[in-house]
Amino acid sequence: MKRFHCWFWLVLVFFQKGTVIFRLCFAVQGRNCCLEGKLFDFCQAEGKKRPSENLGQVLFGERIEPSPYRFTFNKKETCKSVCTKTYDTTKTEDKQKLDFLKKSMLLNYQHHWIVDNMPVTWCYDVEDGQRFCNPGFPIGCYITEDGRPKDACVINSEFHEKDTFYIFNHVDIIIYYHVVENEALGARLVAAKLEPKRLVLRSNLSSNSGEEKSIRWASRWDYILESMPHTHIQWFSIMNSLVIVLFLSGMVAMIMLRTLHKDIARYNQMDSTEDAQEEFGWKLVHGDIFRPPRKGMLLSVFLGSGTQILIMTFVTLFFACLGFLSPANRGALMTCAVVLWVLLGTPAGYVAARFYKSFGGEKWKTNVLLTSFLCPGIVFADFFIMNLILWGEGSSAAIPFGTLVAILALWFCISVPLTFIGAYFGFKKNAIEHPVRTNQIPRQIPEQSFYTKPLPGIIMGGILPFGCIFIQLFFILNSIWSHQMYYMFGFLFLVFIILVITCSEATILLCYFHLCAEDYHWQWRSFLTSGFTAVYFLIYAIHYFFSKLQITGTASTILYFGYTMIMVLIFFLFTDNNFFLLFLFICLLSQFH
Repeated sequence: MKRFHCWFWLVLVFFQKGTVIFRLCFAVQGRNCCLEGKLFDFCQAEGKKRPSENLGQVLFGERIEPSPYRFTFNKKETCKSVCTKTYDTTKTEDKQKLDFLKKSMLLNYQHHWIVDNMPVTWCYDVEDGQRFCNPGFPIGCYITEDGRPKDACVINSEFHEKDTFYIFNHVDIIIYYHVVENEALGARLVAAKLEPKRLVLRSNLSSNSGEEKSIRWASRWDYILESMPHTHIQWFSIMNSLVIVLFLSGMVAMIMLRTLHKDIARYNQMDSTEDAQEEFGWKLVHGDIFRPPRKGMLLSVFLGSGTQILIMTFVTLFFACLGFLSPANRGALMTCAVVLWVLLGTPAGYVAARFYKSFGGEKWKTNVLLTSFLCPGIVFADFFIMNLILWGEGSSAAIPFGTLVAILALWFCISVPLTFIGAYFGFKKNAIEHPVRTNQIPRQIPEQSFYTKPLPGIIMGGILPFGCIFIQLFFILNSIWSHQMYYMFGFLFLVFIILVITCSEATILLCYFHLCAEDYHWQWRSFLTSGFTAVYFLIYAIHYFFSKLQITGTASTILYFGYTMIMVLIFFLFTDNNFFLLFLFICLLSQFH
């Protein structure tokens, strides 16, 4: 399901009639398989230099390969032969190639072409008279033994023979251009559309050009994005979700303000003698509220890594909102995220050191080493195992060994030293001063009701944050596994802000109720309350796998869940950064004792 693309590659922006030759670039991907396509026996380009990819494209498996298609701009060409392929089924090698091609059609492998950084789209009519433009087209299609057409065979009634594979060996391409005001500069390409066909001829290509006055250069992506499925539903759903989340967030804030106001007013009305005898609720545990948590080392490491991910996500989405990381800038989103993660080792080390020192920890070397290697190491180990599977399957999406070495170099040579620098300044500062002194003897925690026990509270705490992201999560998973473009970064940034606020409010609310129940073990509970949103993420990803995808094969299934676990871990660390606001809330609360 990762991208095996047939890319159209263009060198210039302005085109003069009959002067610019197009160069295509090549690759393929399957809708029902997580493995990039192996080397297909398609027409190959001879002697062409392979275009370079950035780090994000390599990590996403976007391989740009040169192709043999060449034609002249603004010149109509018909039945231009590219190459001829013949197969002898009595030969083992030829039979294997044909079997692989048939399997690829059953898995609905797709070509993806690009010209002047624009996807060449295949447009066809769908329900309600609407026209859908897909930034890819299939290798071919299959009619089952009972005469049922699959995938692209549904659209064309000419495909009707039972138990038959139809390969698309002919492509009609139309290039749309917009003439600039200064005619001396030529024209700009604004759209490229094709129609795949099956002809009982040699593999060939027809091309044509036409002026399109209604499409401007700046809006040339609009016709693709507007035809994406569920686009209008997404707008309505996102707005509806935002209204609901804002309403619930307001309710949580109002409950907290009213509850605190009543409690503080009640405590202030007590005289000193009554106060000593009738204290209850969170006032009883104010002397234990800052007691160091169990496994403080691990908690501080998670907080440091979560800070690194939170800042990385914020900056990446901010740049995406400004348009720097749009779909037209291929691989930029992942490249930006990786570079930011590498450069943000300093805040990770600083936060981990500050909290670990406030917890009374003294093993500073272990703390900084775990901050540098624990969470990144888990992600890299998972990623490396997935890459071994891709290597074993011969997939073109496998990360080259040189790229893995480069990632390790960024990690060990830049991120780790920056983490040590941050930890140095964190340990150099004095420990965080608490507003109250911790009692020497821990207070006994009374028996808790079902709702104030840790597990029920943690499970309930992740529901509200997940409710504000599941719509966006659906479209993000579609963009990763179903080849749909994701471009609504403005809404995603807004949902990101609401998610952070909702996680904080839900955690503060539940933590306050637990303190009122005289349970002062709030550190890990607060950390896991919002972090449990990642468990709902995992459950939804499992549901998405079985209900939306048709992935076949053990390797593809392992790849799906392997990459999903990476996303779940990153999301878990990201959602746990409400700890800072909760820590501030606890400090303010303790001042009313």
